[in-house]
Amino acid sequence: MIPAVKEHLPGTHIMIVDDNSPDGTATLVKEMMKEDPGLFLIERSGKLGLGTAYLEAFRWALEKDYQYLFEMDADFSHDPADLPRLLQACLDGNDLTIGSRYVSGVNVVNWPMKRIFISMGASIYVRMITGIPVRDTTAGFVCYHRKVLESLRLDKIKSKGYGFQIEMKFWAWKKGFRLKEIPIIFKDRTEGISKMSGGIFNEAFWSVIRIKYNSIFHKKEYL
Repeated sequence: MIPAVKEHLPGTHIMIVDDNSPDGTATLVKEMMKEDPGLFLIERSGKLGLGTAYLEAFRWALEKDYQYLFEMDADFSHDPADLPRLLQACLDGNDLTIGSRYVSGVNVVNWPMKRIFISMGASIYVRMITGIPVRDTTAGFVCYHRKVLESLRLDKIKSKGYGFQIEMKFWAWKKGFRLKEIPIIFKDRTEGISKMSGGIFNEAFWSVIRIKYNSIFHKKEYL
């Protein structure tokens, strides 16, 4: 993944967040860091959740002078070749661009139909409850302008799993930032194993209710 990202966005700096992975990720990244000053690593004590990993990386990046920040999976389900398209959409005036599986039909390869229905159903559910005009609300392939992350109350983002993706997009939208979906082809992972579980699904389900509730009754705290 690291050389593929560098190929398509030369000069990009990459932050890897490793939650004490048993597969030797941190050791390999440390070896690569000796030859690449644009590669960074955050090591954490255990599996603390997708959302907290992204938030820690975002806070680290905001302390620097980066203007555009990407998030993506490292299993090649997100194609690094699409990174320039997401960046260009931000350069064209959007504040947050989303690599979307559903904005132009269903662009998913090698997923079972059950998984596709669950994913699409989740986005429909989110739109019905929150009103957010995004077709792929759980997408994890995103480019942020730094002003979005500076504006969001990151300390209020509590979701750890897929709910994190929903929560970030929702509050960016409520704050009036311009969101743009860019169609991508999403391929089932070619490396690694899925982290999907019943607990992650339940958290995402209930987090939508919590987000909507907070947007009505605790709006000032978030906006």
